[in-house]
Amino acid sequence: MGRSSEEEHEIVIVGGGICGLATALALHRSQDVGFGKVIPSVTGEARCLKRSDLIVTLADALPPGTIHLGRQIVSVKLDPSNSYPILQLLDGSSIVAKVILIGCDGANSVVANFLELKPTKEFGLCSARGLTNYPNGHAFAHEVVRMRRNDILMGRAPIDDKSVYWFTGLQLTGEDHAKVSHCPELIRELILHSFDGFPAELVQLIEDSELESLSLTQLRYRAPWDLVLGKFRKGTVTVAGDAMHVMGPFLGQGGSAGLEDAIVLARCLSQKFAKTVDNPFTIESKTMTRMMMHRVGEAMDQYLKERRMRVVLLSTQTYLIGSLVKPSSLLVKFACIIVMVVLFSNPTNHTRYDCGLL
Repeated sequence: MGRSSEEEHEIVIVGGGICGLATALALHRSQDVGFGKVIPSVTGEARCLKRSDLIVTLADALPPGTIHLGRQIVSVKLDPSNSYPILQLLDGSSIVAKVILIGCDGANSVVANFLELKPTKEFGLCSARGLTNYPNGHAFAHEVVRMRRNDILMGRAPIDDKSVYWFTGLQLTGEDHAKVSHCPELIRELILHSFDGFPAELVQLIEDSELESLSLTQLRYRAPWDLVLGKFRKGTVTVAGDAMHVMGPFLGQGGSAGLEDAIVLARCLSQKFAKTVDNPFTIESKTMTRMMMHRVGEAMDQYLKERRMRVVLLSTQTYLIGSLVKPSSLLVKFACIIVMVVLFSNPTNHTRYDCGLL
């Protein structure tokens, strides 16, 4: 195969999604896609961005050789001789993270398992998503529109003048999800079957959707109380993005929170090593000292301190909204409304959060 059975890298980020790529880019202190720049705050009109476009933009901004594809991590352990994290790969090889290991590997995070975080929980809903193209253009306003019929929530958001992103929530058992999640035709059929009573234009939106864009995902979340009590660092290992705070899509803040994590984590590490003359991440392992490990730990602790309350509030608000969306008793819904009014009197305040500059 031409691959050494063991590789060594100073910094290893597990996960090539939005958070993983943004974290890598932030650590490289790139200015190419706006990191570190002041972007004016805007309100009102909403615009939707394709996840794939964002992924490509972030990946293209990274130096060549930064990304290693096809490396499936199955477990993480510590080297008893030096406490370096060792990542075991599916192909039998391993990777040693000599300085830092950051898990950005999503809701089913292997790194989170290493940190012994409590398992994520099923929300009791599945999220169906898709894209619909209008070659001659559509007439939808550039705003997020949500509506509900018969306990089914549906929303749409134009990406540009010719394409629209849409989403809906469905109640499915794990067994039913497994049967249809890999078949776009069945996903669309299932959605249309549940859309009785919806406006004809929304039904048409689903019928005209691109089959290859359809996805069906079981929603999972890390409970707010687990975020309050969780230990998200072990040595020089931590997590970010969904690996830390996976939540439902009801606020549309999951990806944004992952980008915030990337900025804050990179800033904390940069500040901790600002007075270091040499690049601390290129020191050979034989000269790596306990002081270096201690500094990394302090930087990660500061990152977690800054992020914890933010993600607890986001997770709580998302959980409450999701509890109102899915079928439940009137008593539960009433309790959720009361808590929402008390804690989140301004329901859009979370969109004005500023995580600071890199």
